Amino acid sequence: MSRFRKLSHVLWHCQYHLVWVPKYRYKILDGKLHNEVERCIRVFCEQKNCEVVELNIQEDHVHLIVMMPPKVSVSDLIGCLKGRTAIRIFKQNPKLKTKLYWGNHFWAPGYCVDTIGLDEDMIRKYVRYQEKKEREAEQLGFKF
Repeated sequence: MSRFRKLSHVLWHCQYHLVWVPKYRYKILDGKLHNEVERCIRVFCEQKNCEVVELNIQEDHVHLIVMMPPKVSVSDLIGCLKGRTAIRIFKQNPKLKTKLYWGNHFWAPGYCVDTIGLDEDMIRKYVRYQEKKEREAEQLGFKF
């Protein structure tokens, strides 16, 4: 089976590693918010005909590896994901909007994007196990 996908006039394999953070990089993406963000990302990616390959939501940032057709731009997808998840989060948690530091923005401006080519397996492993490595590093930093 080929790794390429097919549309009517194009043969493609476009994968991106996307990372973005909540405003002020607050550690807020846990519990209900974690579940809602994950659900939203999966639903909105599906609406744009994009496939979530890997998704890791940590308390202060989101890692997403997504396969997307060439007709969808990265900026359109990330705009949709950040904008629509923020709307849903504020609708379900109106108290967040009243805090002075949130205003009308849940996510920090900008994002990180990287294309995935020959090192796909290495990047997938990084996304899967990055949280574990960060926790191990934090534990090493706590010397009593």
